[in-house]
Amino acid sequence: MNRNALYMIIGALIVVVAGFAYYAYQQEKKPDGVEIKLNDQGLSIEGN
Repeated sequence: MNRNALYMIIGALIVVVAGFAYYAYQQEKKPDGVEIKLNDQGLSIEGN
Protein backbone atom coordinates (compact mmCIF):
# COMPACT_ATOMS: atom_id res chain seq x y z
CA MET A 1 0.00 0.00 0.00
CA ASN A 2 1.50 3.33 -0.93
CA ARG A 3 1.76 6.25 1.42
CA ASN A 4 -0.93 8.40 -0.25
CA ALA A 5 -3.56 5.69 0.18
CA LEU A 6 -2.65 5.36 3.84
CA TYR A 7 -3.02 9.12 4.34
CA MET A 8 -6.39 9.00 2.58
CA ILE A 9 -7.64 6.22 4.86
CA ILE A 10 -6.46 8.06 7.98
CA GLY A 11 -8.12 11.27 6.77
CA ALA A 12 -11.38 9.45 6.09
CA LEU A 13 -11.32 7.97 9.60
CA ILE A 14 -10.76 11.42 11.09
CA VAL A 15 -13.75 12.78 9.14
CA VAL A 16 -15.97 9.90 10.31
CA VAL A 17 -14.96 10.39 13.96
CA ALA A 18 -15.52 14.16 13.73
CA GLY A 19 -18.94 13.61 12.13
CA PHE A 20 -19.97 11.17 14.83
CA ALA A 21 -18.79 13.57 17.55
CA TYR A 22 -20.85 16.40 16.02
CA TYR A 23 -23.92 14.14 15.77
CA ALA A 24 -23.55 13.05 19.40
CA TYR A 25 -23.17 16.69 20.48
CA GLN A 26 -26.36 17.67 18.64
CA GLN A 27 -28.27 14.80 20.26
CA GLU A 28 -27.11 15.83 23.73
CA LYS A 29 -28.06 19.46 23.09
CA LYS A 30 -31.74 18.63 22.52
CA PRO A 31 -33.94 19.41 25.51
CA ASP A 32 -35.46 16.50 27.42
CA GLY A 33 -39.18 16.19 27.91
CA VAL A 34 -42.08 17.61 25.95
CA GLU A 35 -41.96 20.61 23.62
CA ILE A 36 -45.20 22.54 23.09
CA LYS A 37 -45.47 25.20 20.37
CA LEU A 38 -48.40 27.50 19.68
CA ASN A 39 -48.24 29.43 16.40
CA ASP A 40 -50.37 30.45 13.41
CA GLN A 41 -50.76 26.81 12.37
CA GLY A 42 -52.14 25.72 15.72
CA LEU A 43 -50.84 23.69 18.64
CA SER A 44 -47.86 21.35 18.17
CA ILE A 45 -46.66 18.87 20.80
CA GLU A 46 -43.41 16.90 20.45
CA GLY A 47 -42.17 14.38 22.95
CA ASN A 48 -38.64 12.98 23.27
